[in-house]
Amino acid sequence: MPRFLLTAVLAATTAGLTAGAAHAQAIERHAKPTPSLILDAVTVPAKAEMLYLSGQVAAPADPTASGSARFGDTKTQTISVLNRIKAVLAARGYEMADIVRLTVYLVADPKRGGQMDFDGMNEGFRQFFGSADNPNSVARSTVQVAALAAPDYLVEIEATAARVR
Repeated sequence: MPRFLLTAVLAATTAGLTAGAAHAQAIERHAKPTPSLILDAVTVPAKAEMLYLSGQVAAPADPTASGSARFGDTKTQTISVLNRIKAVLAARGYEMADIVRLTVYLVADPKRGGQMDFDGMNEGFRQFFGSADNPNSVARSTVQVAALAAPDYLVEIEATAARVR
């Protein structure tokens, strides 16, 4: 009888650990209390695989143009940058839905009197997050910076992706 009791206790404990481990494996996305484009936070379990992307900048929208027309406005550059991020992720077996955090650097758009085009960036962002293709959103910071690596870049984005296998 004691051996049966010990086996039952071990089986129950193992089942509880297995269920707990499966639950703990999930990446949790914590929404803000009010509707928002971005999350309050993301919890990534210890056993998740993480991928940290270097900052990406836009590809030329019009390689024949010069100056700011070469890369386009903030919305155009945001879409280009997020497409580049999508390609970097895909090359490593990740998807946009695996992104958990973005840091967005915006330069003041000369056409906006020294202010960053936050609305333009968000218009591009909406095409990749909280959409039919990718219902997930991310934790995100957006900051205005004085300049990026080249004078016509308006947007640079760093990404962190995570997935549980």
